[in-house]
Amino acid sequence: MTGDTTKPAFSVCVYCGSRPGNTAEFSAVARDVGSWIGRHGGQLVYGGGRNGLMGIMADAALAAGGRVVGVIPKALVEKEWAHTGCTELHIVETMHERKRIMAEHADAFCPAGRHWHTGRVFEVWTWRQLGYHDKPVGLLNMGGYYDSLLAFLGSAVQNGFMSDWQMELICTGSDAQLLLQQLVQTAGMTAPTSRLDQI
Repeated sequence: MTGDTTKPAFSVCVYCGSRPGNTAEFSAVARDVGSWIGRHGGQLVYGGGRNGLMGIMADAALAAGGRVVGVIPKALVEKEWAHTGCTELHIVETMHERKRIMAEHADAFCPAGRHWHTGRVFEVWTWRQLGYHDKPVGLLNMGGYYDSLLAFLGSAVQNGFMSDWQMELICTGSDAQLLLQQLVQTAGMTAPTSRLDQI
């Protein structure tokens, strides 16, 4: 399924959950992420669902005028209720194909919640370390959600299992808009100033 073919200013792959979480903060941040991408002429690449944070973020990006590319396996279409309002919706056979297409469509990656999305950030982060891509990877640490993970990674460096340069390949921040701006700039793309940012 395809829609608008206008080339976006940039494309960010955001991994987030099909549940809303226990506090309103998670939904607010998901909405903020989608809205920022849309207002700045960007493209959101995500898992293709319409429930939880996924749907909130996609709806916000669309409402703000952004392109939204959803990628979802057939097996999850009924479980996650595929978002048929996406600019592009790719229904694939496997999770591996899903991850590949999401990576191919992105200039940068940003996990934002849900426990198994740490696996995805480790994957794209590892790919960058190995030279399979040179796209920036960010970690949106909303409400201290990833504090324990970051402490664990710091311990890995202290104990000699990782190097400082590896940690430098991942951007972290608690402010969604600042982190997105940093990722877009690091990717060598330009986020046009939105009218709202000029007020």
